[in-house]
Amino acid sequence: MSTTTESTSDSPQKAANERPRNAPPAGSGGHGPMRGARPAEKAVSFGPSVRRLLANLRPERMILLLVITMATLGVSFNVIGPKVLGRATDIVFAGAIGAQLPAGLTKTQVIEGLRQRGEATFADMVARMDLVPGQGINFDRLGQVLLIAIGLYVAAAVLMFAQGWLLNRAVQRSIYRIRKSVSHKMDRLPLRYFDSQPRGELLSRVTNDIDNIAQTLQQTLSQLLNALLTLIGVMVMMFWVSWELALVSLIIIPVSGVLAGSIGKRAQIHFAPMWKSTGEVNAHVEEAYSGHALVKVFGRAPEVEQEMLRRNEEMYQASFKAQFLSGMIMPVMFLVGNLNYVAIAVIGGLRVASGSMPLGDVQAFIQYSRMFTQPITQVASMANLLQSGVASAERVFEVLDADESSPDEQGHLDVPISGHVEFEHVWFSYSPEQHLIEDLSLTAHPGETVAIVGPTGAGKTTLVNLLMRFYEVNQGRITLDGTDIASVPRNKLRSQLGMVLQDTWLFGGTIRENIAYGRPDASEQQIIDAATAAYVDRFVHSLPGGYDTVIDEEASNVSVGEKQLITIARAFLAEPALLILDEATSSVDTRTEVLVQQAMAKLRTNRTAFVIAHRLSTIRDADLILVMEDGAIVEQGNHHELLEARGSYYDLYQSQFAAAE
Repeated sequence: MSTTTESTSDSPQKAANERPRNAPPAGSGGHGPMRGARPAEKAVSFGPSVRRLLANLRPERMILLLVITMATLGVSFNVIGPKVLGRATDIVFAGAIGAQLPAGLTKTQVIEGLRQRGEATFADMVARMDLVPGQGINFDRLGQVLLIAIGLYVAAAVLMFAQGWLLNRAVQRSIYRIRKSVSHKMDRLPLRYFDSQPRGELLSRVTNDIDNIAQTLQQTLSQLLNALLTLIGVMVMMFWVSWELALVSLIIIPVSGVLAGSIGKRAQIHFAPMWKSTGEVNAHVEEAYSGHALVKVFGRAPEVEQEMLRRNEEMYQASFKAQFLSGMIMPVMFLVGNLNYVAIAVIGGLRVASGSMPLGDVQAFIQYSRMFTQPITQVASMANLLQSGVASAERVFEVLDADESSPDEQGHLDVPISGHVEFEHVWFSYSPEQHLIEDLSLTAHPGETVAIVGPTGAGKTTLVNLLMRFYEVNQGRITLDGTDIASVPRNKLRSQLGMVLQDTWLFGGTIRENIAYGRPDASEQQIIDAATAAYVDRFVHSLPGGYDTVIDEEASNVSVGEKQLITIARAFLAEPALLILDEATSSVDTRTEVLVQQAMAKLRTNRTAFVIAHRLSTIRDADLILVMEDGAIVEQGNHHELLEARGSYYDLYQSQFAAAE
């Protein structure tokens, strides 16, 4: 049978409200909802985080292998292009020189004549050229060379386009797996983890940080691959053209590495604080927005605004330092590249003038020098994006590495269950240093209504959270029909339980969908019957769409009391074997409360129910009333027995009704 629980995101807040007085304060020891800032993030462990991030691409290795092949071919065509264009330059230059030489002579005769006239340098230059004295530019050969160059560049462009498309597909599938892993991880995390995380900070990790990882992989993988292959290809071509000039160009590598490494290390330490402060800003905005009405009522808007300005300033400072330092890399690399370009142009020009090197080779080498510095500059300029993405990856990995709930055992419950619940010598604490529940034992017989009362912070909600296995007991055990609930998979246990919280939670969708949330296969008539029993049908027809009215994001188009009635109708429809009501009628008016109490009495018929109550008038007919103080049951009995005992229950009862009388 489907469970009728409210979203577990309500449970942490409720647990905080009901947490016993001797429970640890929020945010201490990793327990309890934390409203303040989290401890500073550790420095990015760059290498291990990068390897783990890339390991997520392993399922795409066939696509990546194809991408590498295409990139290799595309880069090869690109780096061959300047050499081919250099040949075209040689044809043009040779044609221009040949047209100025006397026709009718052979090339050898022209060279000998030049040497005899004392023009040995010019003679050496002519000797290295493929020309015919007296003839101009050979346009047929020039056209063939240019067609080859165009073909190489077109083929390279097609390969690069295909490579980018495939790589983008691989990256998106990898990000899909990360999102899926995080989603599944959320289902396996204990309630204790959510108690210790500001909601906005956690949302920032699973949204902003994952988006940043996707952007990093998309923009860096392709460029890094192409840059590496381009460096290798250009280096080979440079040594082929001129090993002397190649050695001059190689000086840029250690210089660039030292400069980029020095700047990058200074920038790296600021990226983790940048994303940490981003999460804190999101947490503050989410908290302030959720409590907007309360902020206005108590006139705390100026304080909230000042806190926002403070956090925003921290985010600005961290972001500015990280982005400014990493942004310095590109202009520094451009400066080093331009200095290298000047050196190549001067040395190459001198070698052409001396006749020791063709003009086309110098032109090709100048292009290669640009192609050589460009990938180094690209890699350096990507340092900020790469460091930012790795910082985000580490924050996401922290979620994936968080301690999970203990693994489910493979036990089972005999269905249908009768609802016999026993707490046998149960011990529990939120903090290892201080026990909350000590040696608690109680029995709820099938069909009984067990009411749990006590002052705020007595541990009432903690008790039902243990029954729901939102938390695990430290010692002792809880049994359902004689079966230890710790031996039953959580989903099977909770499928037999229904829970209605004081803090209601409705999902985006229609009223019909919200009522049927715990039982999606319910018929239309069953939904209407449940709505009628919970008095939802009484007001739903006044809404524009009736049962098809869409609940907006904040459920602001229905009142608080109407939301609570919808959650009660959800419990009616699911028909759980064991029912937990946590002050389930606190938001309805007195007349509706009487009607709902009558309906709830029918719902509790023949099933065990635990009712957490502050208003004692709602639990007078309970079969067993447990009075809790500081995590312990100090009294138990029915209403009349506890009044006659004149103990803690009597004092609570008198505090509620004496003034009215």
